Amino acid sequence: MLKKVGIIVLVGLIASAATAAAVMQFSGGGGATPQSTPAAVAAPSTASSGNAALNSACLSAADIYQELRPAVVEITSTQQGRSPFAPSGTASGSGIVVDDQGTILTNYHVVADASDLTVTFSDNTTASASVVGTDPENDLAIIRADVSGQSLTSAPLGDSDSVRVGDPVLAIGSPFELEGTLTEGIVSATGRTFAPGESTRPIRNMIQTDAAVNPGNSGGPLIDCHGEVIGINTALENPTGQDVNVGIAFAVPINTAKRFLPDMLAGETVSHPWLGIAGQDVTAALAEDLGLSVDSGVYVIVVSDGSPAQRAGLHAASRSELEATATGTPPRGGDVIVAVDGRDISSIDELSSYLDTEKKVGDVVSLTVIREGQKSSVEATLAEWPS
Repeated sequence: MLKKVGIIVLVGLIASAATAAAVMQFSGGGGATPQSTPAAVAAPSTASSGNAALNSACLSAADIYQELRPAVVEITSTQQGRSPFAPSGTASGSGIVVDDQGTILTNYHVVADASDLTVTFSDNTTASASVVGTDPENDLAIIRADVSGQSLTSAPLGDSDSVRVGDPVLAIGSPFELEGTLTEGIVSATGRTFAPGESTRPIRNMIQTDAAVNPGNSGGPLIDCHGEVIGINTALENPTGQDVNVGIAFAVPINTAKRFLPDMLAGETVSHPWLGIAGQDVTAALAEDLGLSVDSGVYVIVVSDGSPAQRAGLHAASRSELEATATGTPPRGGDVIVAVDGRDISSIDELSSYLDTEKKVGDVVSLTVIREGQKSSVEATLAEWPS
């Protein structure tokens, strides 16, 4: 018998015991508060202890720092208080210079709701900045600093798909407003799934590292031993609620950022397709427990109200997320999605990856489902992820 429901959600994320925190540094009044968020780990941990020594095939940490330190900036955002009882506050994070025009890649949560942005460069010069484009659901943003006549160093962007567990990495940022801090570690795991909050789109394929990342590192680079940026440091595991490093941090892969960089540079707010289900991977054990006629696919546990899945007529096993997490074994009666657009799928990750990489808002997808042992097809028009 299955002991608990493990649900990876396309409308959000349910039932996560761990917590994580966005790695920003906050100060000032009540206008800024740290973000404490649930995290889901989608793969077995392969974390290591201790720092990795850069091997002879790699550049030295000192050489990498010398080359890339000028391309890493500190970003200070000011949020205006909404009332006299919530005064203005400031938050600081980090950013990566990506061209000589003052274009900077960072986390969305570093600049969200900011009334003013100030960028501090490695030579201690400062410049005002404004938001150009954002991808909130991947926690990414592009800002541009006013640097007319100033010579800038940009960071080379690498290939996060080539990252392997055990690879040595470096992080540069401004933890606790200590600008230009270098830390070292290894890639502890790849392919992690992280949810910035309940009922939000999970960020997939994140890189886990044991390099020391703390509040203020958000938006700064995770760098491979060849001096190329492979990720944007975004969150740290936060089991104590103290927002300090415990040896587990997460970075958005740089290939995710590169994919949406043109849209953000064009001033767009990137949107992502939404189906609107919570589901569980079908296994032989689950199929036996529920009497399913297939032992592979995605078992539909919740269908969100007003979602494309609901409009398409998908059947859910539970009426709500609360009901889904209150029982030990998922109830019977849910559809099993076994293919999308003719492609066989065996997991939530496969379905989510296909929608994320191959589809956009407004596209129609054909879902092959098994309902009460009978195969049928339904069509769903993908909507934008709800905010």
